[in-house]
Amino acid sequence: MDNFQIKTSVLASGSKGNCVYIETLNNHILVDIGTTSLYVEKKLKDINVEPSLIDSIFITHTHVDHVAGLKVFLKKYNPTLYLTKIMYSELKKDISINNYVIIDSDELLLNDIKVKIIKTSHDANDSNGYIFEYNNKKMCYITDTGYINKKYFKLLKNCDIYIMESNHDIEILMNGKYPYHLKQRIISDTGHLSNKDTSYYLSKLSGDNTKYIVLTHLSEENNDPDVALNTLKETLEQNNKKIDNLIISKQKERTELIGV
Repeated sequence: MDNFQIKTSVLASGSKGNCVYIETLNNHILVDIGTTSLYVEKKLKDINVEPSLIDSIFITHTHVDHVAGLKVFLKKYNPTLYLTKIMYSELKKDISINNYVIIDSDELLLNDIKVKIIKTSHDANDSNGYIFEYNNKKMCYITDTGYINKKYFKLLKNCDIYIMESNHDIEILMNGKYPYHLKQRIISDTGHLSNKDTSYYLSKLSGDNTKYIVLTHLSEENNDPDVALNTLKETLEQNNKKIDNLIISKQKERTELIGV
C-alpha cells in the first residue's frame, strides 16, 4: 500500500458513466459502475489492479450512468454488491444479483473499513453518498444530489479526501441550449450540485486533514473545468482554506491513483 491507508482513483466521471476505485489493505472496492465493464477492467489494469480483486461494489443510485456495466461485471467476477432495498428491487428486474448486502442502517463494517451512509437528494427513488473510514483516514464520495443535508456536516468535516460532484455552472446552464424544464430539474433540490454549491460545502467541510479534493460529474454541456476549478479555488481562499491537491475528473480518463 506504499504506507497509504486509503488509495483511490476516479475511473470515469460524467453523464455518460461514473466509477470510482477504492483500496485499503484488505479491500478493493468500486463505487458505481456506469460505463462498460470492459472500460472499467482496462482502467483497473492501468493502475495494476486485476478486476478479479474487486470484492465489493457500492451503488449510489440506479440511473444508467451509475450501473450500466454492473450486469456484465457481476457475472464475470461476482463481487458483493452493497445497495438499498429499493435499489435492489429496481435492479433485480434486469440483473441477476446473487451476492449482495442490503444497506438498512446508516453505518456498516466491511472487514476493517467503517462505511457511513449519507442520504442524498436526487430524482431517483433512493440515493446514497458514502464515507469510507480506515485507520483514522476518511474518504467522502458524494455525487448526484441537489443539496447536502446539514445534519451530515459533522460526519463530513475534515475528511482526508473529498470526491464530490461539481456538475454545472449556473450561468453556463441557464444560457445554454437545454430546454427550460431540464434546466429546472438540474438546479432543483433533487438535481445536481453546481460549482458554487460544491465550493461552498467544501469551504465549510474541509480541514487540516484534507489533502485532496476531486471534483466529479462535470457536465460536458453545462460546465467548464477551468470555471469549476477557479470557483473552488476562490471560495477556499475566501474562507482561508488551503488545499494542496485540487483535481478535476473527466469522462473517459481516470485520475491518478491518490493516497492518504
